[in-house]
Amino acid sequence: MTAGTPKPQVDTSRPHPARVYDYLLGGKDNYTVDQEIGKKLPDASKQDARLNRAFMHRAAAWVAHSGIDQFLDIGTGIPTEPNLHQIVQGIAPASRIVYTDNDPIVLRHAEALLISTPEGVTDYIQADVRRPREILDHARGVLDFGRPIALSLIALMHFIPDEDDPYGITRILVDALPAGSLFLFSHGTADFQPDNVVGHVNDTYGKGGISLRLRTRAEVERFFDGLDMVDPGLVTAPRWYKDTAAPEDEHSSFYVGVARV
Repeated sequence: MTAGTPKPQVDTSRPHPARVYDYLLGGKDNYTVDQEIGKKLPDASKQDARLNRAFMHRAAAWVAHSGIDQFLDIGTGIPTEPNLHQIVQGIAPASRIVYTDNDPIVLRHAEALLISTPEGVTDYIQADVRRPREILDHARGVLDFGRPIALSLIALMHFIPDEDDPYGITRILVDALPAGSLFLFSHGTADFQPDNVVGHVNDTYGKGGISLRLRTRAEVERFFDGLDMVDPGLVTAPRWYKDTAAPEDEHSSFYVGVARV
């Protein structure tokens, strides 16, 4: 983020997925329009948000322990400690992180995302995942694309409808990564919910002008086509773990996974 760049105005009349997610996580950086959506969602939505965030923490830590020290995080959301850079730089202080989001309120809080260790680097770009090549062009100024990079798309692609080609977007991003990179991914699903609940969730987001495309397991697996899934494969959020004790068997409506490029 360039010093002195004017901070864009936040539209408080329209809800935004990042701010609804912040509300579900118990954050304070959301507005009445976001809260109205969050309050209408099923009670389990808050648990889903928490379990998804916990997956990101575990996966990012595992990636850092595996030796990768470069991260491209798209769909960053409003800073909620610990943030990705705090986790990975606590393990590998020289890690370099590029954050990306399209909500102006995230840019307003980007200073919190840019507090790096002296050895490392954090950077932020306001951009839309629907324009992946712009994100990659910016990231190349911070990250070394000659060495492995971890690409993180957490709780993002279910807000990209089919007509915007979410698989093509993901493929552009993954294909740009060097060999040895890792892909961290989570995606909402309706597989475990009755039709009336799914309809209510879709209507709630839709009335707020937010596209939501919950996908089946088979549809989520397509995001990993051609990649080598890391054990335990594609599972629900609380079932993905590596070096920690097995979590309790909590219900989750997120599929998650990590794959080698």
